[in-house]
Amino acid sequence: MTPESTSLNQDTRFFGHPLGLKTLLLTEMWERMSYYGMRAMLIFFMIAAIQDGGLGITLASATSIYGLYTGFVYLMGLPGGWIADRLIGGRKAIWYGGIIIMLGHMVLAIPNEQTFFIGLVLVVLGTGLLKPNIGALVGQLYSNEDARRDSGYTLYYMGINIGAVIGGIVCGYLRLNIGWHWAFGAAAIGMGLGLIQFHFTSHQLKEVGAKPTHQLSDRAKKISWSIIVAFLVTLVFISTLLMNGNLSFNAPLVADSFAIIATILFFVCFFGIFFFGSTTPAEKKNLGALLLVCIASVFFWMGFEQSGSSLNLFAQDYTQRLVGSFEIPAEWFQSINSVFIIILSPFIAALWINLAKKLITPSFGLKCALGLVIMACGFLVMFFAAQIAASGLKVAPYWLVATYFLHSVGELCLSPVALSAVSKLSPKRFSGQLMGIFVLTYAIGNVLAGRLAGNFDPSNLQQMPDLYLHISLFTIGVGVVVYLATFKTKKWEKAAD
Repeated sequence: MTPESTSLNQDTRFFGHPLGLKTLLLTEMWERMSYYGMRAMLIFFMIAAIQDGGLGITLASATSIYGLYTGFVYLMGLPGGWIADRLIGGRKAIWYGGIIIMLGHMVLAIPNEQTFFIGLVLVVLGTGLLKPNIGALVGQLYSNEDARRDSGYTLYYMGINIGAVIGGIVCGYLRLNIGWHWAFGAAAIGMGLGLIQFHFTSHQLKEVGAKPTHQLSDRAKKISWSIIVAFLVTLVFISTLLMNGNLSFNAPLVADSFAIIATILFFVCFFGIFFFGSTTPAEKKNLGALLLVCIASVFFWMGFEQSGSSLNLFAQDYTQRLVGSFEIPAEWFQSINSVFIIILSPFIAALWINLAKKLITPSFGLKCALGLVIMACGFLVMFFAAQIAASGLKVAPYWLVATYFLHSVGELCLSPVALSAVSKLSPKRFSGQLMGIFVLTYAIGNVLAGRLAGNFDPSNLQQMPDLYLHISLFTIGVGVVVYLATFKTKKWEKAAD
């Protein structure tokens, strides 16, 4: 054990955790404020009529673009993790990623259709640098023997959701009462606050993330930077063709292709490390257990991310939102999930710690299976709510509240635990890359969620209950399969101890 890790193990200044957790938690809180605030109104902006300030595109295209945007946000975590591991270190990746995100939201605040898509691209690039590396740095605050790891990730996750609550409330209010681009501008301010906080408190991380975990030769660095520059030039060229109308864009077709390519890329990268990363037998067992967590993550986010698409549209069009003369912005329903996360996070964190004290430690796979099944039960609630909506009645808000409660419990069982699994089960020299590969599961799940939401036909409400029922039954089935697999993988996880 290094002196640095010993120091961090003894640091309990932030609710029993290293003080560096506060730096990462608050930075991610403001970044998520900007992301979720913008995400909550993204589909509404795209389908709104042009005379109302929107883009006026079809629902099928809007949900596909939404899925592609959220998918690419996480896909870029793969090169983002590699860049941090090999070129600039996690701390610089977070700093520069945050700057690019802030610039993206500033561009989104400009009332112009073409600059809207430029803004989305900038947010995608910036999040690819920031998101995987800030999660990886949280894990590096703890040694493998530190029992605080899971609860630390849960507190970190609570910070994410505080940001999501702020973003949904602020951007939703501004969108409904002032205008679209004021709301987009608020997201830029949120990211700016996160950058200021990170700049003045990053010393609390000590040496964590200060340098790349694997140094490249000078020649390899030149080749790497050349590839990065070539990619950016190509991206600018393609964007120019699209904006000038010289290149067509079929969002549903691109979304389907993205899902296939991202899945292939996941397996190529994962098994590339498994077979060609000079991994030991113990590390191979760890990676086998981690693969199950990754598969569970894909199907969890495929269902959960209906929140920004079909559930968001359900709140807008089929939920009773009037309280007297006040109309509740539909985006505020997005914040219900985050409120539940904030309330429940300390209890779930305490649960894992108390179970560990009693020598009861559920495997990562078992926790993920539980999260899948609980989340799926939320769609059973929506099945009944959709039947009411299909009859022509407005649905009471408590149906969505109940759904988001179940989704929140499922999320706490799976998402922070999965992040902890990546941190613990990954070989240290591949920690950033494997966090990027894991974030790729978010990309696949988000694109599949967008394509599922594309089947949501506002003119055919009778098919809506079946959509939610199919999602529920399928996800329960996946949860059962993951649970059965844990009888084998729970032994592999112990190789990391």
